[in-house]
Amino acid sequence: MTASTVPVVIVGAGPSGLTAATLLARYGIESLVLERWEGVYPQPRAVHLDGEVRRIVECLGIGAGFDAISRPALGLRLVDPRHRVLAQFDRDPAGDRNGFPEANLFDQPELEALLRANLALHRGVSLRGGVEVTGIAAETDCVRVDFDDRASGAAASVRARYVLGCDGANSLVRSSIGAHMRDLRFEQRWLVVDLATTADPGHWGGVHQVCDPRRAATYMRIGATRHRWEFRLGPGESAEDYRDLERLWPLLAPWLTAADRERAELVRVAEYTFRAQLADRWRAGRVLLLGDAAHLTPPFIGQGMGAGMRDAANLSWKLAGVLRGELPETVLDTYERERKPHAHLMIRLAKLTGLTMSAGGELGNRLRGVLAPRVHRVPGLTRTLLSGESPPLHRSALVTASRLRGGLAGRLAPNERLADGRRLDDLISGRYAILTIVDPAPADSVTVEQRGAVMVRLTPGTALHRWLRASRTGAVLIRPDGTVQTCGNTVSDLCSSLPTLTPR
Repeated sequence: MTASTVPVVIVGAGPSGLTAATLLARYGIESLVLERWEGVYPQPRAVHLDGEVRRIVECLGIGAGFDAISRPALGLRLVDPRHRVLAQFDRDPAGDRNGFPEANLFDQPELEALLRANLALHRGVSLRGGVEVTGIAAETDCVRVDFDDRASGAAASVRARYVLGCDGANSLVRSSIGAHMRDLRFEQRWLVVDLATTADPGHWGGVHQVCDPRRAATYMRIGATRHRWEFRLGPGESAEDYRDLERLWPLLAPWLTAADRERAELVRVAEYTFRAQLADRWRAGRVLLLGDAAHLTPPFIGQGMGAGMRDAANLSWKLAGVLRGELPETVLDTYERERKPHAHLMIRLAKLTGLTMSAGGELGNRLRGVLAPRVHRVPGLTRTLLSGESPPLHRSALVTASRLRGGLAGRLAPNERLADGRRLDDLISGRYAILTIVDPAPADSVTVEQRGAVMVRLTPGTALHRWLRASRTGAVLIRPDGTVQTCGNTVSDLCSSLPTLTPR
């Protein structure tokens, strides 16, 4: 390995890459981010993230900035072709178990600008724009990344101990490791319309999904003056048919008045093909895939961008521990094992939602009219949709306890308040933590302190005390990403599983 080798090269400066670079930096891990665009890609794309991903945003240090550019959504409405409400799933804008609103609407370029500005505050991170990565090659103890300067055409190379491929759906990094996208058999062409207006159309403040096989659609207000519509395109249609407000008006008229139209500015009209795909493998040696390079999710449940940020949150602390010599290299094998099933589940849910909106012709419309108003009666369904809790991670080297014992291993701990008013994530802050309702032995307290972790004896009556007591376990070991790693009757049961890992 040459002296000039950097610890991590990240290919792609979208939300996944910027999140990974920021989280690595808090452990003192240097990285170089290579991006083909000079600045933030200006076109709006993602507009939603859930409460769990909002927790990641907070951990990145941009929570207040994000709140200033976003708005909580009130939930989801399914409406029929005449915009009559079939079913409504309300979300509490004040938040619940995650400590933040469970549905947040925003403009992706504004989020990326926040991420870039925040990244610049961290030492040891370099972001180089205007370069095109042309090759990835494994060497004896590192990976060589070749790239060209897009302005001058000059070629250069850099060596890294690890490479993270955050370079999107057409990932060169994915191709370089011989990984292939598995087609999950969903493809639809949609028109995406972003519009700005000072008018207030007065619609309900959540996401509206129009269930119509002739023209399925989605509408949401994503800011004080910004609105997003998505319309499924029919055979022979394209974005070229809707390039100005005059031609768009037949689609927008059910949502806006003629007076609203006079105050409207068309921001963007684009055509997207929504696909469902999953890479067959996410790692080859020192190269790992994140975000759209590893999975493509139709947007119907707003989980595409968030899935990539979840990837970064799952991987970054493990990679930091490996690079610092505090964790064995084998922990990187848990990344795909833990994240791939969740990504696959989100893709399946998005496919189901998309088909619910558009399948079945006139018979489908009639069935939706009968069934949708009754879905809240299905036991557990509404709670599953609205709880804001992801399914538990699959067992791995870092999810070690049986779920029969307390049922908490692999689950994200609720971000409830402690007795001192702080939230759990504020306490963890990238470290391991032990939560207990039983008194620790003096030796346990010494071990926890020596390994850079934190321990809290939960106060009776607090939400976290009730959560842990209900699981019928005495203590839990929480990973730096907030996931329960293992459970025990006593703190001593957990100390043997406690590694040394501390932020910078």
